[in-house]
Parts: sequence; C-alpha cells; structure tokens
Amino acid sequence: MRDLTEAQVAAGHSVGIVCDSTTGGEFEERLFEQMNDMLALGIHRTPMQRHVGPGDAASAWRTYRIIKELRPDVLHGHGAKGGAYARLFGSLLRVSRSRVARLYSPHGGSLHYDENTTTGKLFFALERFMARFTDCLLFVSDYERRTYRRKVGEPPIPNTLVYNGLRAAEFEPVITGADGADLLYIGMMRDLKGPDIFIDALAAAGPQLGRALTAVMVGDGDDLPRYHGQVKRLGLDGNVRFLPPMPAREAFALAALVVVPSRAEAMPYIVLEALAAGKPMIATAVGGIPEIFGAGSPALIRPDPIELAARMSQALADPAAYRNLMPDEASLKARFGADVMAAEIEKAYFAALNK
Repeated sequence: MRDLTEAQVAAGHSVGIVCDSTTGGEFEERLFEQMNDMLALGIHRTPMQRHVGPGDAASAWRTYRIIKELRPDVLHGHGAKGGAYARLFGSLLRVSRSRVARLYSPHGGSLHYDENTTTGKLFFALERFMARFTDCLLFVSDYERRTYRRKVGEPPIPNTLVYNGLRAAEFEPVITGADGADLLYIGMMRDLKGPDIFIDALAAAGPQLGRALTAVMVGDGDDLPRYHGQVKRLGLDGNVRFLPPMPAREAFALAALVVVPSRAEAMPYIVLEALAAGKPMIATAVGGIPEIFGAGSPALIRPDPIELAARMSQALADPAAYRNLMPDEASLKARFGADVMAAEIEKAYFAALNK
C-alpha cells in the first residue's frame, strides 16, 4: 500500500487511505506518520473487524461518512472487508454524484475459504453478488485469479493481473551483520503464516547439520505466546530471539537466510522484499509464491517441517551454491517494480472511470 501510494502521489494524484484502527502497533503507527504529510486526502483510521460480526453496521456507517466527505473519483478496496466497503459505498455515492470507479483487490481474503463448506459457499455467493457493484477486479497473482474463477466463477466484469511492486531503493542489497543468526522468520505470528512449522524445522535441522542453529523471529500476533512455549518445549530457548515488528530491511540484516513457511498466501510482499535485498530464501510453494521463483525452483517446499528442515540444512551447508538458485535482479525489477505496478493500476483506474 505504501509503495503504491507513493507512486500515485508522484504521478500527481490526490490520495487518501481509509483503514482499520484496531490492528497494528508502534511500527505501523510510525509508517502512517511518515506517510501523512504526502496524502492530500489524509489518513483516516476507524475500527473495522476482520470477520463478519455485530459491529459491522456501526463500522460501515463510520466508514461511509468518511468516504462521503472525501468525495473520491476512485475507490480501491483491498481485502474482503475493504472490497465490500469500497464497492457498496462507491455505488451509494454514484446515486447522488458523478461516476465513482469501484475497484477490488481480493489479496486472498475470502478466497481462503473452502468452497465445500457452508461458510465458503456463503462468501462466494456474496462475491458473485458484489460483482454487479464492481468496475474492475485487480488480482496480485495468477494463482489468486485462478482461485477466484474456480471458487466464485468467471468474472463478468473487467479484470487484470497486476503484480505487487517494489521501489528502486528496495533493490539495494542488505548485508548480514557480523553477529547475524542463521535463519529469519518475519511476519504475523499466526498459524496461517507457519511460525510453528519454522520452529519445528529449526529443531530438526540442527542435528542434520551437526550444530545448533540460531534464528530470529520478527513479528507480533495473538498466537505469539504459544510460539514462545513451543520454543521452550523443544529446548531452543537460547537459540531463538523474538523481536517486535520492524522494517523488513532492518530485519534482513539479522540473519543469513530468510524463511517464509506460510500455509496460504496470495502474493506476499516479504518474498519480493527479501529477494530484492539479495537475501537467499526458502519459501513454501503456496499461492502466488511460485510465480516469483518460477515453477520447479529448488527454493520452494511444501509447508512441512521435515521438508523445511532438509532445505535449511542444504542451504546452510553451502550458502554460496544456494544463493545462486535465487531469481536474478534484472528479471525481478522487470516484473515487480513499483513503477510497473503503479502504471498498470493507473491504467485500470482510468478505464473504470471511462466506462
């Protein structure tokens, strides 16, 4: 969001952000403070619960009043809740004023549900219904687009694939500190992202290499105490450091090898950021991650601790050889540059406005 916002401001657009106020911490607050002065339409934070619940009516009303006051030409909703608000409120604004373009980027969201469950069927029926209030769907990975088609159906509206993008400064290499750990996990502390897989693999990989491995785990979340307990139970207390959220590039300097052990993803920025920074990685072949590395890349594994442990051992046994398996910088810039992303999204905005 920050990279896209900065690119849109640089292109001369007036941009604002409306988002949840109940998630995030000090790190996210600092990011908002850094962005605030550049946004002509400001940053507006209001409580928005992730899941459907009794607080949605009040949340929706507060959000609608903010958006009505801003009078935007384009509403771009990110995630299931943001997408619902952008499309519904954009439609309401069109009743009383000129055209408002309504765009939606799922980012996984409701697409994570199983289409065979009652909950999944309900959400996918809602997605089909919401299509009539949508001018364009923007997918961040081909995996996401294929999943939408399989679970929701062929979109009856314009849709396009626009990969997440990184700024030029993010392609500067990050050197591991002299006292760096072997392995880094950075992300939300919740099972969907696989911290438990990472810890189990860490315990198994040490004996394979014949030495105790060290790791840094950066992030926060409700499940964090459980991961502390898992580390203690496996006797890894002295080998694992837990740190609060921090800028990704600061975290990359803390370890030699980055691991993304997620059970599900759409198109995770952290993978792009790590590769752009020149960090060797191991990642699970879920969501759009294989689109970054290329199908069949030896850097990809299943979300399984035994498989992850074996790959950790391989990568740490010969770091130079493993580093050569990563995608090259030129191809990453050509596909995942912020300028490329912003230009494609701007094109979609104008197409939606001119329909």
